[in-house]
This record gives sequence, structure tokens and C-alpha cells, in this order.
Amino acid sequence: MIRKLFMALFALALVTRAAGAVILIPMDDKQTDHLRAYGLAYWLLQHNQRVDWLLNYRGGSFLVPVDYEGTLREATLRGVTAMNISDGDVADIQATIAGNNMESVKMEKAPRIAVYVPPNTVPWDDAVTLVLTYAQIPYISLWDEEVMHGDLAKYDWLHLHHEDFTAQYGKFWLGYNQADWYKHQVEVNEDMAHRLGFAKVSALKHGVVEKIRTYVAGGGFMFAMCSATDTYDLALASEGVDVCAQIYDGDPADPNVNAKLDFSKTFAFQNFEFQMNPLLYQFSDIDVTQEAAARGQDSYFTLFEFSAKEDPVPTMLTQDHVNAVGEFLGQNTGFRKRVVKPSVTILGSVEGTDEVKYLHGQYGRGTFTFFGGHDPEDWQHMVGDPPTDLSLHKNSPGYRLILNNVLFPAAEKKKQKT
Repeated sequence: MIRKLFMALFALALVTRAAGAVILIPMDDKQTDHLRAYGLAYWLLQHNQRVDWLLNYRGGSFLVPVDYEGTLREATLRGVTAMNISDGDVADIQATIAGNNMESVKMEKAPRIAVYVPPNTVPWDDAVTLVLTYAQIPYISLWDEEVMHGDLAKYDWLHLHHEDFTAQYGKFWLGYNQADWYKHQVEVNEDMAHRLGFAKVSALKHGVVEKIRTYVAGGGFMFAMCSATDTYDLALASEGVDVCAQIYDGDPADPNVNAKLDFSKTFAFQNFEFQMNPLLYQFSDIDVTQEAAARGQDSYFTLFEFSAKEDPVPTMLTQDHVNAVGEFLGQNTGFRKRVVKPSVTILGSVEGTDEVKYLHGQYGRGTFTFFGGHDPEDWQHMVGDPPTDLSLHKNSPGYRLILNNVLFPAAEKKKQKT
């Protein structure tokens, strides 16, 4: 009888300890799949579980204070390294964080994610949707109609797919104007503009960027890569000015475009000029693609180090297991430093050059992050190339930067400073 009672109490103690066990998801070189580790953290937030983001501790690891039922099983299914740790281990981690450039940021709510993307099929993929899908993080797709009808307010985080907000269709006319996909792209955009009551696609895109600006000012988190970075600010600065050549919208561009730009409206850039040659594959002098291409494939950009305790926001956005990340090209590869506004925080740049690769800023109550380039694991991703297989790049440092941004809105708001 006494033996049975002892065994029952022992079993109860094990259950109680398991229920209160702490799980560490390491994000240094011990992690088997960095990308799906973010998905595991998001899954926990979906199930109303707290996750602590340990900034600068072992590559920005995640700590789960209470072992939610099935966490380790879920980690195994996803191929993610996760482990139970003891109370003593937790105390050691806390002491390490207290005495170093580290911080613990609490996350409690899974952000609602939207991707602004056209419904027509285009002959290129998008790094953000690729990594969201691979990491098993759900998102909603929307486009001009939903934006103009006010649907952005439903979401915490918005990614701008490879849009050209100047309505020049990516300036692909010279090489692809006879391609079926290009013709279809023009048709879809013109149909949408007319359906929503706009005479031109450019007028619709101005309406869209204004709606997105209102969304960010109200507290939204916006992320963009490639052409959606500079063309967003180009569209804001050129409101009311025709920047499109006749081959794009049927009438000539205003010859005085660059004298009429209003930089007070832009998020990240100022004192730039449009590239007015309609046949040249470049939107403005913001972009450094030509210089980056000349440097070749063996170049890197370096992530800046910030004070985790004083500047947790840029610290969150630069969490990685490496400090130098391989360069990669895009319609916009990076941003010329001289046109970046002083209020913007530079997160990463190519040392010894004028290239800013990764930046972040605040607008109203919200934030924006621009990341130059198309695909972090493909130096020069061409039109028609197959999408990158992320199962071959589970530990990609460049794709990690994207996922830092996805989890960023989940962080406890009082910790966020810019």
C-alpha cells in the first residue's frame, strides 16, 4: 500500500514538473532548421502560449516558459531542435542576459499577416511567400481592391510583393513587352484601375500607397523587398505627377518630374531622381544594382550591432547566427546611402561602399522595413527561374532576416523603441 502511494506521488511529481518544464529553441549553429524554428514559435503564439525572444543569446533563441502540450513533438515533426532545460539552466541564461548585450522580449500574440500580391501569375517568385510557406506560417493574400476597401486594418503585418508602384510594370517593356505574361499583367492592372474608378493604373497605385501610408501611420508594420521598396517612396514623392512614358500609359511623362518631387511624403528616401529613360531597367538613383553586380557573387553585407537593452527593435530585426550575409541582386539590390533619410535606422550595409542593404524606420505609430534584393539564396534570380527550394537552405541567414520581421509585431509593445 505504501509502495503504491509512493509511486502515485512520484508520478504526480513528474507530471507537475513536465507541465512546468521550460523549453529552449536554440538559434545558433546547433539549430537544425532555423526557418521552421520561427514557424514553431509562431505556432506556440497561435495556441496562446508565451514565447520569450532572447535577443543576442545563442543567435536569438526562443524560450518557452511553460511546456505547452505537444511542443517537443511538434518540433520533431518540423525538424526543429528544441529541448527541455532545468530551472538552473534558466537561471544561468537570465544571469548571462543581465550581464551582457542581451535582452529577453516577451511575445504573446501571433500577428495577423497579409501579403499584397496581384492575382495574376507572374514568372518570378517572392522570397517572403516562399519562406512563410516553408516555415508553415499562415498568411492572407490581398491586392488593390481589398486595400482600397480598407481591409488592411484587419492585419498587423503587411508585406509588399514585388510591386512597381510607379505603374511602369517593372520597366520590363524592352525585353518582355511581347510576352504573354507581360500583356496579361497590363490587362489585369488596367481592368482593376477602371473597375475601381481610376482613369490610369498610376492613379490607382497612388491611391494604394496612400492607403498603405495610412495603415502604417495607424500602427501597422510594413515590410518590402526588391522593387516594392524604392517604387513605394517614388510613388509617394510623385503624387500628381505623370512619371510614365507613353509606352506605359499612352501619353508622355511630365518632362519636369524630378523638379516636382515632394520628399516630405516619403518614408525612407530623399533627394533622389527618377531614371526617366523608359527602356532602362532602373527606377531611380536610389538603386545600386549596377555597382553590386560589378562586385560579383563573393560580396557580403554586414549586420550592425545594437544595444539589446536600449534598442530592442533593431536588435530583433538583426538576429542571426552570422554577422556577414551573402549579397544578392534584385530589381532594387540596395539603397544609396546619401539618399537615405537621417531618421532611418540602417540595419545592414556593404562595408567600403555606398550600399545600404537593410533599413528600418518609424512612421506615425507604425514601422517600415526595406530589404534590398530578390532572393537571399540566389545571387541573380532571373525572370522564369524556378523558385528556390528552401529545404536546401534550412539555415539561411538572409531568409532569417525576413522571419525576424514576421515575428517583430508579436513583441511586447512596451519593449519597442525606435
